[in-house]
Amino acid sequence: MPKSGSNPFRQKISRRAALAGLSASAAMLAMPRLGRAADETIRIGFPTPLTGPFAAEARDQVKCAELAVKLVNDKGGIAGRKVELLVRDDKLNAGEAATRTLELIEKDKVHAVVGALSSAVQLAVNEVTRARGVIYISISQSDTINEARDFSKYTFHEALNPHMTTAAVARQTLKKGMKVAHLVADYAYGHEMLRGFKRAQAAIGADNVGEILHPFGAADYSTFMPRLMSMRPDVLCISNFGRDQANAIKQAVDFGVKQQMKIVVPVILHNQRLAVGPDVFEGVVGGANYYWGLETQSKSAADFNAAFRAANGGAIPTDYGAYGYSGVASLLLAMQAAGGPDTDKVVDALEKLQYDLTKGPQHYRKCDHQSVQSVLVLESKKKSAMANDNDLFAVVANDVGSDDMLRSCTELGHAT
Repeated sequence: MPKSGSNPFRQKISRRAALAGLSASAAMLAMPRLGRAADETIRIGFPTPLTGPFAAEARDQVKCAELAVKLVNDKGGIAGRKVELLVRDDKLNAGEAATRTLELIEKDKVHAVVGALSSAVQLAVNEVTRARGVIYISISQSDTINEARDFSKYTFHEALNPHMTTAAVARQTLKKGMKVAHLVADYAYGHEMLRGFKRAQAAIGADNVGEILHPFGAADYSTFMPRLMSMRPDVLCISNFGRDQANAIKQAVDFGVKQQMKIVVPVILHNQRLAVGPDVFEGVVGGANYYWGLETQSKSAADFNAAFRAANGGAIPTDYGAYGYSGVASLLLAMQAAGGPDTDKVVDALEKLQYDLTKGPQHYRKCDHQSVQSVLVLESKKKSAMANDNDLFAVVANDVGSDDMLRSCTELGHAT
């Protein structure tokens, strides 16, 4: 990404800068949270980038979040109170996300916030929610949000994080002595994935032969491919997201990269694989939080898929869509356990929650509120191996969730 900072969400987020551009003053943000309207509806705010390069993943998250709300309301709601999901477009921009989140809290009186689909944007949302004493469940990959400097008792992270994702992918694709090159999107997501891969490489004994940063939203990767090929790696790790992933892999294939090296991504995206077809993605390996094909192995996956199909004309849920479901559904389970939306009671319930919503057991680790969960490693199938149009990936590994997957609480800066 250009160093000029022209991209709207590649902002250096700090305590003050995250709230830049808001109409409210910093003093207002430091005030205690205001009393909410005395009505019967429990309101959940849901900021997500409905416009921009991550829109496909964001729309899937909304569909799945709406499903979580529907299923609870169909059973009578929370302690007899209906739940409402308030979706707002954060436009993949930290300032916009902070503004929309503040409006959700101050104007719409939401009881909690779930959402955001960018490392930097979720930090901006978290800055607002923790200042107001409102629960926030993030559903996008980030290592930073778990670290002590950005953490609060109100902050929960339902998504996988780059450390656990890259480690799982590296275990399946790298060996001692392999040469590894990296093509990395120049913003927080790419940087954190690169850090994770390099840490995993060092543990395995693979050799780093080069790194190239590319701008967010790049349309042309032609200048990067000859440089990457000249490094003669065994594996090329492409760490980017959304349309960038599809464009980068397609152009790598056009340049003949797959004839020289294996292509690996930290997160292999359902929507991007659909966008460019099986031939381009054939043999690409990456991590995932969810794949609909788990329904043959997991009752919770089968139940989730069935509910989604029933609500969406037979369609299947996607990987990032599943985060919308599990993020909202885990919050609603905690509210049920707490007997309502009282913030402190719900925080306590979330910290004690043992849940299985889409793929197997999960829980939030006490020190940093990271969801401990399984990590999938998938390989994109060739066209002739697909049983149907949705049969996109083969499951290479399904690592059971454990605290050992995570950086230690001490490393993150938390007291033990």
